[in-house]
Amino acid sequence: MKKILRLLGIVALLGCGAMAEAQQPGKVPRIGFLVDGSPSSHSTRIEAFRQGLFQLGYVEGKNIAIEYRYAEGRFDRVPVLAGELVRLKVDVILTSGPSATAAKQATGTIPIVFVAVPDPVGGGLVDSLARPGGNITGLTNINVELAGKRLELLKETFPRVSRVAVIRDPNSSTAALSWRELEVAAKVLGVQLQSLEVRAPDDFAGAFRSATRKSANALIVLSSPLIVDQRKRIADLALKNRLPSMFASSEYTDAGGLMSYGPNIPEQYHRAATYVDKILKGTKPADLPVEQPMKFELVINLKAAKQIGLTIPQSVLFRADKVIK
Repeated sequence: MKKILRLLGIVALLGCGAMAEAQQPGKVPRIGFLVDGSPSSHSTRIEAFRQGLFQLGYVEGKNIAIEYRYAEGRFDRVPVLAGELVRLKVDVILTSGPSATAAKQATGTIPIVFVAVPDPVGGGLVDSLARPGGNITGLTNINVELAGKRLELLKETFPRVSRVAVIRDPNSSTAALSWRELEVAAKVLGVQLQSLEVRAPDDFAGAFRSATRKSANALIVLSSPLIVDQRKRIADLALKNRLPSMFASSEYTDAGGLMSYGPNIPEQYHRAATYVDKILKGTKPADLPVEQPMKFELVINLKAAKQIGLTIPQSVLFRADKVIK
């Protein structure tokens, strides 16, 4: 009888322990969100990422936490913010553009997922697209290769264009590569390029004044963190100066720009949620190939065209993936 009572006591203790363990809240995974821009410039991207997580069963504040870090255009702050996330011991870091390099330099152990990186192999982030190696993987936007195509589309839409102003950030290595692609395309198309360098938000008004003085009759904008942050301002200045404009993604046409051609960046953030999910479930970044965009969107903003008195040829409108009316 005593043996039976002892056994029952042990079972009861084990049962209480199991109940106590079951009642302890499980660890909520934490994602570090690291970008060199501002909250306002990344709001659409963040929402797309949250939606991607939600569709996979994650709800921020309930079973997933996100630690946001924004450099607000101060690139010297990015390594500091990356270090903060490493000290917090987040489970995975989501980042984009130049911030991906800072994240990789900050940790060789915490998994990193990047978005919208033009050349992750050339930039030294991964060994190859198929086999990234190390603790980092993600999605590339192959932005550089599309620079010449954007000029070609601009010339096709407005055949009389002969002088194209190009807004670019000289601190962006991607913009430098895109400029070289544009130079090659310009020779073929018989177009003269005018480089307008911007290093800070206060430089944009002067850049447009320079474009006007030199009789530019169209505009191409090379994307960079600074330029993404200022996309609404750039679109407004292009309209004010009555310049047909071509941008790198629909984020610019949604902000009032005339035309864009490239991958859907918010959609890439949405896709990044699947990478985060797999990593949280145990997959190593080295085993997740870098994803390239399968589709490029041509977006045309007819509201902007109307404001500056432009007519978009039907042949171009038929090819558009999205038309803003």
